[in-house]
Amino acid sequence: MPVENLEEEGLPKNPSLALAQLKFLLTLPKDGGYTIDIDAVRKQLLDGIREKDMAPYYEEVCAELKWDVDATLLATMKKNNETKLKELDDAIEDAEQNLGELDVRDTILAKAEYLASMGEKERAITGFRLAYERSATLGTRLDIVFYMIRIGMFFGDADITVRNIDKAKSLIEEGGDWDRRNRLKVYEGIYAMSTRSFNRATELFLEAVATFTSYELMSYQQFVRYTVMCAMLTVERPKLKEKCVQGAEVQEVLHSDPLMRSYLTALYKCQYDEFFKLLAEVESVMVQDRWLHAHCSYITREMRVLAYNQLLQSYHSLTLDYMANSFGVSVDFIDQELARFIAAGKLHCKIDKVSGLVETTRPDKRNYQYQSVIKHGDALLQRVQKLSRIIDI
Repeated sequence: MPVENLEEEGLPKNPSLALAQLKFLLTLPKDGGYTIDIDAVRKQLLDGIREKDMAPYYEEVCAELKWDVDATLLATMKKNNETKLKELDDAIEDAEQNLGELDVRDTILAKAEYLASMGEKERAITGFRLAYERSATLGTRLDIVFYMIRIGMFFGDADITVRNIDKAKSLIEEGGDWDRRNRLKVYEGIYAMSTRSFNRATELFLEAVATFTSYELMSYQQFVRYTVMCAMLTVERPKLKEKCVQGAEVQEVLHSDPLMRSYLTALYKCQYDEFFKLLAEVESVMVQDRWLHAHCSYITREMRVLAYNQLLQSYHSLTLDYMANSFGVSVDFIDQELARFIAAGKLHCKIDKVSGLVETTRPDKRNYQYQSVIKHGDALLQRVQKLSRIIDI
């Protein structure tokens, strides 16, 4: 997918997930050390609310962020909402009396879209469901379901999101077109990433990276950034090289994203001291992202484990001094860090503190499989014996 502006290929940005991200930034603790211009973010959010006359959402935001309500602004937006809804209701009534079923569906859908744009979640969902029931074509039904997924994502409503992703999957199986199949991969991938299903997210993102058109969710640059983050966490080096390090679509975007390009390159080229510095910068980005914030510590920890494993798998033993120098940290830090990960079963090595060595203890996969078969076989035999005794009785 070229990097030039192709946003017209996406569905309407309704509701705007960018506003949900701005609201999320304002919920972060002020003493958390975040690099956020609170006043600028607040202004952007209010401008977006004012532009769309989002009276219900404005009330919700004020309640959650403990803002003083601007009574004049709220009254103006409510008046605009009432006027527009009256026009839409009149259009629905006229369509029902004078026009065909398709025109009725379109007017109901137009009202649902307006309700979504003003942040009226429940009424919008009700309207979309009514429009869905009156829709005959598969494509229109899928577009309505995508609307409801976006509403779920906008409000952080996992129930709405999951139910409609499942509904979209079933509709796609009935014969969805190529564009909507690829669009669903991005929607499902975002949800998978937000619920820490990074393997599934990586699979979906890599399949969609060359055919991305879901600009209603995010920019292509942001999508590639998510793809690289998830891929680095989950895929093996050969596939990471193929899909990201040498992937044409990914590299085209990373050319204008020096942080993510350097982060990927440092890990792949085993520049561990540089990688640790960049990981700290990437962590500061993740912690301000509404999809990744809850998983920031987990991702950071797993990326450190991955880097340690990548270095250790090439050697039988290493000195603590060498490892500390490789990662640009102190010997005490690397000693404590390795000990913690070894105890958690994440690193297969042992530390000889007397000799100052780290010795790898690669697990015997064949022996592990043999022991597993024996264990499960014994359990199966015991259950068969119990069953035979019951049958004899």
